[in-house]
Amino acid sequence: MKNNSLYLPGFHLSTLRRKPRSTAHRLADSLAHIRRHSISSLGECFGRFIPSKVLENGEAGSFSRRRVFSKTNTFWAFFSQVLDADGGCQEVVRKIQALAASRSLQSPSASTSAYCQARAKLPLGDLEQVLSRTASSLHDQGHSERWKDRRVVVVDGTGLSMPDTAENQAVWPQTRGQKPGCSFPQASVCACFCLHTGALLSHRVGSRKNHELPLLREQHDQFKPGDIFLGDKGFCSYYDVDKFQKLGVDSVISLGVRKPVATASALQVLAHNDLLIQWPRPKTNRTLSYSKEEWQALPEQLTLRQIKVVVDNPGFRVQSFYIVTTLTDAQTYSAADIADLYYQRWDVELFFRDIKTTMGMDILRCRTPAMVRKEILMHLIVYNCIRLLMLNAAKERNVSQRRISFKASVQALRQWEPMLNRRDLEAHERQRLMALLHQAIAATIVLSRPGRKEPRCRKRRPKNFQLMTSPRHEMREIPHRGAIRANRP
Repeated sequence: MKNNSLYLPGFHLSTLRRKPRSTAHRLADSLAHIRRHSISSLGECFGRFIPSKVLENGEAGSFSRRRVFSKTNTFWAFFSQVLDADGGCQEVVRKIQALAASRSLQSPSASTSAYCQARAKLPLGDLEQVLSRTASSLHDQGHSERWKDRRVVVVDGTGLSMPDTAENQAVWPQTRGQKPGCSFPQASVCACFCLHTGALLSHRVGSRKNHELPLLREQHDQFKPGDIFLGDKGFCSYYDVDKFQKLGVDSVISLGVRKPVATASALQVLAHNDLLIQWPRPKTNRTLSYSKEEWQALPEQLTLRQIKVVVDNPGFRVQSFYIVTTLTDAQTYSAADIADLYYQRWDVELFFRDIKTTMGMDILRCRTPAMVRKEILMHLIVYNCIRLLMLNAAKERNVSQRRISFKASVQALRQWEPMLNRRDLEAHERQRLMALLHQAIAATIVLSRPGRKEPRCRKRRPKNFQLMTSPRHEMREIPHRGAIRANRP
């Protein structure tokens, strides 16, 4: 008869005969366990750019226990939600259910409540740290792509819309011309981009009442000595040009409110339409956004360079404009080079178009200010990650990153994600798929079509619905609105 009782409790002879497992083996088992319980393999694609320690569960607090919606899974679910064309929470839950079924894990509930609660617990500071890490990774990898061996930081602002809730209206009120319940909260975003890599370096969110200049001043610490600040006439400010100069940052901006200096009043004529001028300090600070003490600390005058750019290309709205810059060395920085640099400023409009139109950030979905800020941060993180993919693909295929289609890159990543999420995927197979992903991204080149005209107008007519001119509970629909509109003179 077999004796199943143990001579010493807690000891097994079978385990005593085995060779102890090494630390490397135990670590490999832990990583395999994490992969089996991870809802997405996107973390392995961008693991070099996103710090994994930030996404680990803590010893105490909201993400202290191992659940389906751990901190890592919640982050990558949010990441996948921004990346998806649908962008809804239900879409994410369905994806998690499908992945759990394919990996023989317990399927979560079809309700979006657990996911939304976990998403709300993501610390805002951790998302900001992830965004900063992706920006620094882009900066390090794109070090070779500079203008005259200097980094150019282009700045601009844009507007966003969000659901009409009382919490959002309190932070980002709607315009005064709209009745309550008939419009949406409006937020403004001022962001700094690296001109050559497209990386979003920093951003600040304000309301429609905030001008872009105060939001830019909150981001002065993102500039480094030797950088070049590139902006439009909305950033033409005596105060900011002086502050940037003290930081060791040169400015290239178009002339705004100030009148151009005549040739007779210039300090020196460097070339035709190229003058060395002096700007006097503003006479008063009553309507300015900085204090009287800061105004008194400004120098009496600034020595700048004024360049008149004549636009001879057909189809452009302006015929000529003026550029003001602190790059006063005409031998190193010719007027043609500076004019070409300012012409590249239009790329920042394309960066915002990629984020707002292609990725869908122009109309946000979250209903509270805290979640709106997280949603904005997650859109920017995904944007930087896609830029990293484009930069790596451009280096491997020896093409210019600025010629690669951003929308095609988003589409490629969406279609490659299910293949990267396969359970039986080995390391060498994942490397092969990533190489094919880079090849697909680099293959879609935006052609250069000079003189092509794309007017901002709509050809397809919208439906003849009424406009909401009163709150929803007071609104009355006009019967036969099509006939009424057709009979209008």
